[in-house]
Amino acid sequence: MKSNVFNFWQPNFLQNSYSERKIKSFILNFGPQHPASHGVLRLVVQLNGELVERADPHVGFLHRGTEKLMETRNYLKSLPYFDRLDYVSMMTQEHAFCIAIESLLKTVSYTSLYVQIRVLFDELTRILNHLLAISTHSLDVGNMAPMFWAFEERERIMEFYERVSGARMHAAFYRPNDIDWTGLNYQFFLDVSLFARDCFKSLTEIFTVLATNRIWKSRLVNVGSLNITDAYSYGVSGPIIRSAGVKKDIRFLRSETYSHYWFLSIQGYLGKRGDSYDRFLIRTREMYESVNIVFQILTNLTNLTNENSNIINYKNKNTNFFSFFDFLYANKFKKLNHNSKYTSMESLINHFKQYSEGIKVPRGFIYKAVEAPKGEFGVSLISDGTSVPYRCKIRTPAYHHMQVMPRLVQGHFFADLVTVLGSQDIVFGDVDR
Repeated sequence: MKSNVFNFWQPNFLQNSYSERKIKSFILNFGPQHPASHGVLRLVVQLNGELVERADPHVGFLHRGTEKLMETRNYLKSLPYFDRLDYVSMMTQEHAFCIAIESLLKTVSYTSLYVQIRVLFDELTRILNHLLAISTHSLDVGNMAPMFWAFEERERIMEFYERVSGARMHAAFYRPNDIDWTGLNYQFFLDVSLFARDCFKSLTEIFTVLATNRIWKSRLVNVGSLNITDAYSYGVSGPIIRSAGVKKDIRFLRSETYSHYWFLSIQGYLGKRGDSYDRFLIRTREMYESVNIVFQILTNLTNLTNENSNIINYKNKNTNFFSFFDFLYANKFKKLNHNSKYTSMESLINHFKQYSEGIKVPRGFIYKAVEAPKGEFGVSLISDGTSVPYRCKIRTPAYHHMQVMPRLVQGHFFADLVTVLGSQDIVFGDVDR
């Protein structure tokens, strides 16, 4: 005898056949409170079950009006604003502002001593950025070990920042046509060389742990793929456009190269699929290449002493380093010490006027860009002939990478959204400005 215990009443809308039923998509807020949303990102995600149909990024929670504030301050006082945009790759942004000013002043140099030291710090900053990008990305996906290696090396790089500027992050170290020479001495460069030697080990450990992990590869391979057409259409740059196979690196371009890069032996790396795993591989190889560039710059600085016969040579193993800094002290630091005495009232007044009023930049318009760790960081500068910029428009890479986010996550699972976002390496000081 058949029991009627389980014959429940069903409303009319549930009595249709399975073929007529439809799963309705629903809207979900991802962030800004989510720990993987990079602080202040709000993604309005339209889901069909677990699949992402659409993702609409909402930005603006961090907007500070940086570009407008720069119109009320002279060029030197505007420099620290660039440290606070992408607060993970600070000095590269200072570099873009400085070479824009130097281009208007027509005082661009490619081989000066301060230019080579800028390249040294640019590459240390690239390592600083990529270590954070890969370690936090692996933490979002579920791997904790690389975080410990990466942050140990980041501490050493931020110590170098602190030794030359007094600040661990917001250095304000570069100057138009110069740098701040206060913290540079022979011990500093010796410590940089020791860091570059030891950094290989940590990079290899991070790469080995991740590249041999099946879960890491299954979460990244063929996830967030970008084709060449979308890469050009959305204006992406840096490791993201190179992961799609596009040879775009401002350091290598004959027409756009800047600083001392044209005189160095460096290599670039391209991906094939344009997915999250290719972006991970490119950032790893770029860190190895940055260590190589640091060694080349240190070698250039030591070879500089061989061209100067009036330098005292010490009979020890560190002859090149010590003789180089004897030369540096004789030609740079003595000038600084002499100027700091202010032997006359006129020199003191000139010093005060220079740092209070600022340098007068000739009229004109210029756009200069550098290859920041995240991509092309550009500065459009309009000068009206005064010591205050008439207009400064900043082109940041993360802003363009944010707008390609809906394209990358469409059709993927909701769990893959965090993976794609982490592979883009977005910092929101760079987006909201």
